[in-house]
Amino acid sequence: MRRRLRSLSRLCLPALLLALFGCGLGRNQFAPACPVAQLVPALADLTRYATAGAGGGHDLTDLILQARVVKVNGTCQPTDSKTILDASVQVSISVQRGPAMRGRQADVPVFVAVAEGNDVRDKQMFPVHVVFPPNVDRLTLTSQPIDMGLPVSQNVNGAAYNIISGFQLSPDELAANRQAAGG
Repeated sequence: MRRRLRSLSRLCLPALLLALFGCGLGRNQFAPACPVAQLVPALADLTRYATAGAGGGHDLTDLILQARVVKVNGTCQPTDSKTILDASVQVSISVQRGPAMRGRQADVPVFVAVAEGNDVRDKQMFPVHVVFPPNVDRLTLTSQPIDMGLPVSQNVNGAAYNIISGFQLSPDELAANRQAAGG
């Protein structure tokens, strides 16, 4: 019986290895050039206040929430089509509840955009609904994968694109971020 199992395993092992050689990229094929996934520093922070204090300033007691994009991860893989590259991105944000927040829920406006050079080709909003459990004032959340198909050709590969993410800010929020960054 042992002899049969040994001879059977000698026959099956090469067949299994041969089947595995068919997995993955073909011979002399390289992984595709992927787009760079990144956040826009001026759009990476969101601070919301209930009201402005005397003289136009803000007090800590006016803080509704603070949020920060902490990570943008991207991956890509080739498809059967030579003209589409499948890309996926996940955005991680950290949100802190402030003393002026009424209730324990908030919507945070996150966007993901595809840029080619300086031109934004597509932009989608992904409002993140945050629910703070009792006795919890800080959360870190990661989005589900956001899938997209990017057009590629012989002259344009995935590296021609940037996938960018941040918060959709009001003009005042953007100005406050730029002022805090010294610009």
